Amino acid sequence: MKKLLTLVVLVFVLAGWANCQKSSETEVAAAIEVFKKGIVDADKSILESITAPELVYGHSSGKVQNQSEFIEEILSKQAIDYVKVDITDQTIKVAGNTAIVRHIYAAETITNGKPGSLKIGNMLVWQKQKGKWKLLARQAYKL
Repeated sequence: MKKLLTLVVLVFVLAGWANCQKSSETEVAAAIEVFKKGIVDADKSILESITAPELVYGHSSGKVQNQSEFIEEILSKQAIDYVKVDITDQTIKVAGNTAIVRHIYAAETITNGKPGSLKIGNMLVWQKQKGKWKLLARQAYKL
C-alpha cells in the first residue's frame, strides 16, 4: 500500500511539473509575440518592458548592442524599418527562471526607402524577472 501511495504521489508531482513547464513555454511564446510587436511598431514602452536592462543584443553582422542602443536603433528606423516579422521553427526550453529560444526570423523591411527582406536564425535567452519574462540576450546568425 505504501508503494502504491508513493507511486500515485510521484505521478501527480510529475504531472504538475510537466504542466508548469508547458505554462512557462506558453508565457515565453507570448513574450516573443509582444517583442515582435514592439519591433514592428517601433514602440519604446513595449521594448523597454520586454527587455532586461542587462540586455546583450547580438546581430548576425557581429555588432553587439546594450538595451538602450538596441531600442534607439529600432526607434530611429535609420538602419532598418521592420514592416512585418514572421517566426518559424521555434523551440523553447525552460530551465527554472531561464528560457532558451531558437527560431528562424524572417522580416519584410524598408532600408533607405527601399523594400527588402531579412531571414536569419536567432537564439534568445529569456529570464523571468519579478514575475515577467524579459529578453536577456539575443544572438542572430546568418543562414
